[in-house]
Amino acid sequence: MYLPSFRLEGKTAFVTGAGRGIGRALAIGLAEAGCDVGLMSRTRSDLEETAEQVQRAGKGKAIILPADLTDREQMEGAISQFVQEAGKLDILVNNAGMNIRTPALEVTEAEWDVIVQTNLKSAFVASQIAAKQMKEQGGGRIINISSVGGHTALRTGVVYGSTKAALIHMTKVLALEWAQYGIQVNAVGPWYFRTSLTEKLLSDEAYLKDILDRTPLKRVGQLEEVVGPVVFLASDAANYMTGQTLLVDGGMSIYGF
Repeated sequence: MYLPSFRLEGKTAFVTGAGRGIGRALAIGLAEAGCDVGLMSRTRSDLEETAEQVQRAGKGKAIILPADLTDREQMEGAISQFVQEAGKLDILVNNAGMNIRTPALEVTEAEWDVIVQTNLKSAFVASQIAAKQMKEQGGGRIINISSVGGHTALRTGVVYGSTKAALIHMTKVLALEWAQYGIQVNAVGPWYFRTSLTEKLLSDEAYLKDILDRTPLKRVGQLEEVVGPVVFLASDAANYMTGQTLLVDGGMSIYGF
């Protein structure tokens, strides 16, 4: 058989930041591929909306797990509850993230700390908690949602770019260390996708023109176009991949400025 399975029937996936945007799309896509999905963010009402769409789209069930990912105790509780209800943890998607767009000369320590805590430290903590469970099970997949801004310098803010670059390198180090346990760690680096968080930026014609001028495919991404790479990395089709970052950026990172 030369075409490995992209299906995920019988698998379970835990998605952080699943209440909206890319996280919601990923949760729905993983459910469509066959997963039972754990939905985590701080806002229950957002998770309930995601759960409704997951249940309409997928074969698996949606488990709502409100928690603050910056609180280790809450993260441990959410992942433990998910394992109790779903029976195991096959896939962790570290999607939750944030940005505060501040010029480097004006960044405050408080801004630095909250972005690093949310984008980097929390992803490590979630990975560490999940990896302990996956080690007991004999393996699993961790997929970090980084950014093309972690690969290429962008006007997104020095703190955001730094955390996303660190997330790419963390992916490599964890992949190296945890391969012995059957845990594969990979990342996806998106460019601009249309979400409620980016809509205001993309509604600015000058800003959008700048984005499109930097993108060989001359458009921003649609949410379903980041789902496919994540499902691929979670599936048997990616069995021989670890420590890699797939840039889903319309070619932006290859462009010669």
